[in-house]
Amino acid sequence: MDQENQTMVTEFYFSDFPQFENRGLLFFIPLLFIYVFIIVGNFMIFFAVRLDTRLHNPMYNFISVFSFLEIWYTTVTIPKMLSNLVSEQKTISFIGCLLQMYFFHSLGVTEGLILTVMAIDRYVAICNPLRYAVIMTPQLCIQLSTGSCIFGFLMLLPETVWISTLPFCGPNQIHQLFCDFEPVLHLACTDTSMILVEDVIHAISILTSVSIITLSYLRIITVILKIPSGESRQKAFSTCLAHITIFLLFFGSVTLMYLHFSVTFPPLLDKAIALMFAVLAPLFNPVIYSLRNRDMKDAIKKILCSQKMFNVPGS
Repeated sequence: MDQENQTMVTEFYFSDFPQFENRGLLFFIPLLFIYVFIIVGNFMIFFAVRLDTRLHNPMYNFISVFSFLEIWYTTVTIPKMLSNLVSEQKTISFIGCLLQMYFFHSLGVTEGLILTVMAIDRYVAICNPLRYAVIMTPQLCIQLSTGSCIFGFLMLLPETVWISTLPFCGPNQIHQLFCDFEPVLHLACTDTSMILVEDVIHAISILTSVSIITLSYLRIITVILKIPSGESRQKAFSTCLAHITIFLLFFGSVTLMYLHFSVTFPPLLDKAIALMFAVLAPLFNPVIYSLRNRDMKDAIKKILCSQKMFNVPGS
């Protein structure tokens, strides 16, 4: 069929969401609860770091940046998922789909870079403590955070612009929980093999971050095991354990979702991995960073107590 005779797609349809009356409500309530928890929890961490002077150091600064990114990372996808669970249409416009893909992946890449920076920060703090204050200056922390954001949002721009120029003439059913590159490209009415170049670049960037983080924490663990004092060793290991857990959750789901290469997962497993990547991994961020960190817990309690005092009538 000639391209001029093709009917171009103006919206996509999420075909795998259940109807509201058919188990839709069963998924809607827990997903809404998870989303509210992610937003409130990460905002608490962000404001705790900003308002408590005891947390004004590079490690907590990067944690607050990561938490702030998590808020928008989940907001890009979960509200639309909630809408699809209660709406009969379950559609998204072509532009809306492009924007969802762009911001979802840009924020994800930025988070990966922040996790890499956090690993380097812990490496310097534990393996070179005498020079830590000289190396990890406030100016460098701002530069690393800003640079991660700029690079993260620029990296996905060429691919998104290229996809926007492709013809989509039908079908328009996306077999995924949100707009993602692979399921959307399968709907294009043209050859999309060029995307393999971008996939290789993304794979290299992911593997580079994983390698840097893994080597950093292996070196950190080696140094920690050599600390003579049991109390100091336990404190140092406890500090890094939260970072390692977040690293495994984030990059574990990234690897399953985007580095499986020619391996094809069953549709249900593919959606379960997407759910873990987009919803469950962000859910554990406020839990791990608040419940396992005494300073963070104290800062959050201080915010909650001051809020209660502010709400007391006549105070």
